[in-house]
Amino acid sequence: MSRTAVAALAAAALVSSPFAACAQTGDVERSVLHDYRIVTVADGLVNPWSMAFLPSGDMLVTERPGRLRIIRNGSLVAAPVEGVPEVHARGQGGLLEVTLHPDFASNRMIYLSYSKPQGDGESTTAIARARFENDALHNFEEIFVANSAGRGHYGSRIVFDGEGHIFFSVGDRQAPPRGDLEAHPAQDRSNHHGTINRIYEDGRIPEDNPFVGDSSMEPSIWSYGHRNPQGLVFDPATGRLWLTEHGPQGGDEVNLVEPGANYGWPVVGYGVNYGSGTAIHEATMREGMENPRHIWVPSIGTSGMMLYTGSQFPQWQGNLFAGGMAGEQLARLTVDGDLIVSEETLLHRRGRVRDVRQGPDGYIYVAIEDRAGDPSPIVRLEPVR
Repeated sequence: MSRTAVAALAAAALVSSPFAACAQTGDVERSVLHDYRIVTVADGLVNPWSMAFLPSGDMLVTERPGRLRIIRNGSLVAAPVEGVPEVHARGQGGLLEVTLHPDFASNRMIYLSYSKPQGDGESTTAIARARFENDALHNFEEIFVANSAGRGHYGSRIVFDGEGHIFFSVGDRQAPPRGDLEAHPAQDRSNHHGTINRIYEDGRIPEDNPFVGDSSMEPSIWSYGHRNPQGLVFDPATGRLWLTEHGPQGGDEVNLVEPGANYGWPVVGYGVNYGSGTAIHEATMREGMENPRHIWVPSIGTSGMMLYTGSQFPQWQGNLFAGGMAGEQLARLTVDGDLIVSEETLLHRRGRVRDVRQGPDGYIYVAIEDRAGDPSPIVRLEPVR
């Protein structure tokens, strides 16, 4: 089939069902550096939030309503994984991140984040670990419960640094920016609102965290002044920790995370109030508050994030990929040192991109979420040679 014919088929598919042609032929899309085909890996997932690849070739996928699912040999296993904790599955809450311990092949440990019920309708971000064997969780252990309260904005991404620590995000819990902006919970280090945190893999607090020793501050905090970080990447080659976080109406950000740094929410930023469009921030920047490395105005609704190191797309090596929910897109960001120097939009209007991961095969896997909870797929990008 010619490229023109494939493109026509893809355009027709967008009018009817955006994934119909995917399952049959694999849509082909153009990119500056690599043309790629979109292929459905598995379908039938409800609000897929995060993906992790097992050495066996299976894939684990969290469904926000509270299920951990297995994709095996291209099919969704009917029975959810047993041993998953109770979650507060309302609004933005539920079962969120899943990631493997770097030594999973020997210790079988996985890590989960979720909205933990707190009673009276309250909830908070929690981190736990468990051993995954025989399609079930064993020896479940909760290692962190955030000191936070509110509605949504749980954050919840988890990454390992290869030195015995994990970093993870906690959102600002949708605390409204009113009155004295510097008194906002995200500017108050006595709680976990709007923070990146660093703990040992077993939940202990590292002695060299920036606020250890100050009894007025939460010792797990690594950085603060964030809104809702939902993309997090640790680059082992450089030691850099990148994140994407939601702005309000406008002002989604890419930030390079430094220990002890203040990222300004809600004092500085590039967004405005929903509906009215009135100003939120005092300014776009201020001394003592970190500037973003990249912004989106309007917002794309940032979600999962990945650093590509595979061989299937050699000209994309070293690029960051950021999912967009409101924008229904995948942003490819070119990095030069600690700068973002260019952006290309991929996966135009295919659905809400909730997570993006590099598979062991070097392909790029994307979790597509339907806001209403209708069944949605995991797809992958394959190069067109």
